[in-house]
Amino acid sequence: MKKARTQKLNTLIVGLQWGDEGKGKIVDFLVKEADAVVRYAGGSNAGHTIIVNSQKFVLHLVPSGILHKSKICIIGNGVVVDPIELVQEIEALKRNNVYVSENLAISDMAHVVLPYHKLLDALRENAKGDKKIGTTRRGIGPAYGDKAERVGIRICDLMDPDRFTQKLKERLQEVNSLVQSFGGVPITADEIVEPYVKAAKYLQPYVRNTVVLLHELWRKNKRILFEGAQGTFLDIDHGTYPYVTSSNTTVGGVFTGTGLPPKALHRVIGVMKAYTTRVGEGPFPTENREISDLLHSLGREFGSTTGRPRRCGWFDAVLARHAVAVNGVNELAVTNLDGLDTLERIKVCVGYKYEGQILRFVPSDTEVFKKCEPIYKEFAGWKCGISGARSWKELPINTRRYLRGLEELLEAPISIVSVGPERHQTILL
Repeated sequence: MKKARTQKLNTLIVGLQWGDEGKGKIVDFLVKEADAVVRYAGGSNAGHTIIVNSQKFVLHLVPSGILHKSKICIIGNGVVVDPIELVQEIEALKRNNVYVSENLAISDMAHVVLPYHKLLDALRENAKGDKKIGTTRRGIGPAYGDKAERVGIRICDLMDPDRFTQKLKERLQEVNSLVQSFGGVPITADEIVEPYVKAAKYLQPYVRNTVVLLHELWRKNKRILFEGAQGTFLDIDHGTYPYVTSSNTTVGGVFTGTGLPPKALHRVIGVMKAYTTRVGEGPFPTENREISDLLHSLGREFGSTTGRPRRCGWFDAVLARHAVAVNGVNELAVTNLDGLDTLERIKVCVGYKYEGQILRFVPSDTEVFKKCEPIYKEFAGWKCGISGARSWKELPINTRRYLRGLEELLEAPISIVSVGPERHQTILL
């Protein structure tokens, strides 16, 4: 296999599926080459799992680089921040002897997730009945909705108790009317102000203008690693709408969510599992009971944020190829390859059948996508454990053939292969 790495400065790690691709592990693996790690979109609905020396860390808001003391970790303006959860996350890290101080920066322009966002999230989801989207109920959608409607409360507002209280009271007048229309119980400002002002005091040392900070780092030629949340097909524009999140999880979100221009990004690494998973509702052509039962029986594929068992299926090359194109991917990282160790045959979707037609692209109409049937190409399995492999040559021949097959289908080189959850179970090609 040809060497795929490029020696560039700033790198984006982006998910090519429906999230949960293992981006956190890849960020953790590559962070040694970076000076700063930046989250640019999403909120606490993202769960990035990192395992170091058998110790498990699940990060929802803090960038994965926090496990490396010398790295600057930035929560950008495109993120929606739940201050209570962020405080809890920082405290949990400190209890595990992780250094969190001047190495963490929170954008003063980031929008705040408030209790009424979570309440509205749940009320709206419940009202949809069997048409539910499968939201994490973390209030992410309603918070982004307030941002778009220009009625949101930002971190800079939260830092001023009087301004925060005033804005909160004004917003609750409209919010409570909406809550009551869904049959919910109105929220009072008093039950929000005290815990949020307390959280604001805790977070104040970390809050700054991160756009200025990022441009300073860029001018000094510091290496910046952009950490994507969720995946391409959860993107508000490019995902399987309406079964999506409320932010731009694709490459465009980097620039709006950080304030850096496109020329500041040099390399895009697309992360994908060796199979496909999805949490929540929505179309999933390659969903398969056999592989779902296998992975769940091994204790794999349970949501790090929700704990829900993930829906599992065969690798969808049509889906991933579209994500490669949308994000301008230069290199691929394949994770969870060891999840396929016991299989005799492995299927890969190379096209869809729809009403007598053969499609080689992802339909933009979700109702059409729901009716698509996968066309498969089969690969021979390797029927042995690969978690001990540390180089390309140590992988079984059928594993290498599978990876080469994915490269050909996606027209992009694989530069990283993960064969287990630990940091050292990663092969750089």
